[in-house]
Amino acid sequence: MMHDGALAVAYAIIRRYASLRVWLPLDRSRVENIMTSSEHSSSESNANVGGAKADAAQASGAKTAHTQPSSTHTASASSRPAGTESEPRDNARIASVESLDKGNEMERGLTNRHVQFIAIGGTIGTGLFLGSGKSIALTGPSIVLVYIAVGAIMFLLMRAIGEMMYRDPSQHTFINFIDRYLGRGWGRFAGWSYWIVLVLIGMTEITAVSTYFVTFFRTFGIELGAWKWLIELCFLAALTTINLIAVKAFGEAEFWFSMIKITLIVAMIVTAVVMVVIHYHYPSVHIPGSDGVSPAGHAGFDNLWNGFSFAPNGWLAFLMSFQMVFFAYEMIEFVGVTVSETQNPRKVLPKAINEIIMRVLIFYVGALLAIMVIVPWRSFKPNADGSFASPFIMVFRYAGLDWAAALVFFVVITAASSALNSLLYSAGRHLYQLAVDSPSPQLNKLGVVSSRRVPARAILVSAALILLSPIINAFPKMSSAFVLFASASSAVIIFIYILTMIAHERYRRSPDFIADGFLMPAYRFTDALAIAFFVFVYVTLFLAADTRGPAIAGLVWLLVFGGYCLLHERYQNRDLQEALQ
Repeated sequence: MMHDGALAVAYAIIRRYASLRVWLPLDRSRVENIMTSSEHSSSESNANVGGAKADAAQASGAKTAHTQPSSTHTASASSRPAGTESEPRDNARIASVESLDKGNEMERGLTNRHVQFIAIGGTIGTGLFLGSGKSIALTGPSIVLVYIAVGAIMFLLMRAIGEMMYRDPSQHTFINFIDRYLGRGWGRFAGWSYWIVLVLIGMTEITAVSTYFVTFFRTFGIELGAWKWLIELCFLAALTTINLIAVKAFGEAEFWFSMIKITLIVAMIVTAVVMVVIHYHYPSVHIPGSDGVSPAGHAGFDNLWNGFSFAPNGWLAFLMSFQMVFFAYEMIEFVGVTVSETQNPRKVLPKAINEIIMRVLIFYVGALLAIMVIVPWRSFKPNADGSFASPFIMVFRYAGLDWAAALVFFVVITAASSALNSLLYSAGRHLYQLAVDSPSPQLNKLGVVSSRRVPARAILVSAALILLSPIINAFPKMSSAFVLFASASSAVIIFIYILTMIAHERYRRSPDFIADGFLMPAYRFTDALAIAFFVFVYVTLFLAADTRGPAIAGLVWLLVFGGYCLLHERYQNRDLQEALQ
C-alpha cells in the first residue's frame, strides 16, 4: 500500500516541477487526476503497491481533462471529456446539455434565427462579390463545378465538427477535440496557430473595410483616403463594443449583416433571370473598377457554352482555381464556435450544417450562373494592376443601374464588417480557451468572463492586436512582411482542417463515440476524402509564384512550432512518469 507520507512527497515534487514551468508547463491537471486516483486506491482495503502503481500509470496515459487553474475560471473545453473511459460505444443515451454545461460560464443567448444567419454569413464572403471575376476568367463555366466540389468537401468538414460538437456542445471551440483525441502537443499547436490566424486575418479584414469604405465614397466624389486609419479605428471600436455587450448583440449584428448580403445576391439573380427571359440586349458601358469599356451583348444561356472549354487556360490554371475557391470558403467552420452559446444546440446545429449544401447551390452556384448568362465569361479581363472588376457591378450596370458600383461596395463593406465581427468573436473565444487551459497565472487572467458573460479581456486583447494593422501599413517594409505572414496563415488553416478530420476519425474509434449522435456518413471514406483534398489544395500552393512563398512559410511553421509542441509533450510525459516512480 502506498503510504500517505510517500504520496505527499511525490505530490510535492510534482507540484514543484510544475511551478518551474512558464511556457507550456507540465500538465498539472493530469498530475492532480493521477494523485486523486492514487489517494482513492490507497484508501481501499487489501490494495497492494503494484495495483496502485498500475492504476496511476494507466491514468497518466489516458487522455484527461485540464482542471481549472483558478477558482475564478470554469474550464469548459478540455475539463469535461465527452465521455468516460468506461462508456460503451453503443450507449443509447447522450449526456444532457445541462449536465455538460455545469462549467460553461457563457450565456446561451443565440437563437435558431441567429445561428442560421451566422452560418449563411460564414458561407458568403467578400470573395464572391469581388474575387469571383478572377476565378471565372481563370476557368470559365467550369468554375461552377469547382465551387460545388469544394463546397461538398467543406460540408464534410462541417459534418465532422458537428458530430463532435453534438456529442459535447459545451465546447467553446472545435480545436479542443484535436487536443482530446490527438494529444496535448497537436492541441496546443492547433489552438495557438488558429488564434494567430484569426488575428492576422482580422488585420487584413480591417484594412479591407477601410479600403472599400474609401472606394464607396469615391463614387460620390468624396475622397477619404487620408483618413483610412481613423476609419479602421472607428469600425473596430464599433464591432468590439458589439462583442462586449452580449452574445445576443453579436447574433443580431450578424443577422442583419447576412440579410444585406443575401438581399444583394437574390436581387442580382432575379435581375439576371428577368434579363434572360426578355432576351435583354445591353450597350457597351464603362464598368467601375475596369480599365476599359465592356462590349455590348445580350443576356442568354448561350453565353455559357459559346466557346466552352473545360480548362480554357490550361490544366494548371484549372488546378489553381481550387485554391482560390477553397479560400473563398475559409472560415465556414465558424458556426461551430457558437455551439456553447446557442440555445438548444442539438436541434439547431444539425439544421444549420445540413443546409450548407443548399446555401452553396443558391448563393455561389446560382450567383455564378446568373453572372455568366449575362456577361460572357471571356469578357472578364484583368486590369493593368492585375485586378478584376466586380461581376456584380457588371451585371447591374448592364441592366442600366448607374448606381450599381455604390450599391455593391456598400454590401462589400457589410460583408467585410461581418467577417471582422465574426473574427473578433471567434478570436476572443479561442484566446479565452487557451487562457483557461494554461497553467500560466499571467495567461489565466484572460480566462475570465465579464458580468455580461462574454470573454471581455480576451476580446479586447485580440482587438488590440488587430488594431496594429494601420501602424504596420504605414511602413512599407513591415507591410511586405505582414503580407507574407498573413498569406502563410491561410496555408496553416489547411493543417488545422486536416488535424480536425483526423481527430474526428479518432473520436469515432474512441469510447466517447455514441451511435445516436449527429453521425458523419461513411466516416472512414469521407474523412479520408477530405484529408486527401486538403493535401491536394496545399500542393497547388506550390504551383504559382505568388502562393509558393506562403506555402513554404506554412511548412516552416508546422515543422518548427508543431515540432516544439510535440517534443514538449513527449518530454512532459516522460518527466511525469519519472516523477511517479
